[in-house]
Amino acid sequence: MYKLKKDKFKSARGGYSRLYEIYCRKCETRILTYQKDGPGSLRRLYFDRINDLDPSVQFLEGNIKDTPSLICKNCNEILGNPYIYVKEKRGAFRIHQNAVVKKLKK
Repeated sequence: MYKLKKDKFKSARGGYSRLYEIYCRKCETRILTYQKDGPGSLRRLYFDRINDLDPSVQFLEGNIKDTPSLICKNCNEILGNPYIYVKEKRGAFRIHQNAVVKKLKK
């Protein structure tokens, strides 16, 4: 069971969160579970909100340039690229448009 994180980022986005299963749109392989805070579309995956990421994809908080892109392990499709979200100074994967499908986890 995953406990939702409660911090200033959750509060700034309205105080509610949901868990999503993220899938590759191309081959429908499950990639990870993600905590989405607040309303709106999914544009980036913050490193600190990613749960149970495949061990083959590691992100390095110290140096963003050494962090590999988010790639589907089944079809090798590039789903997103790492970057620092400047407004909040947080590491995240910038998701490519229509690269992933999200399904609400119950």
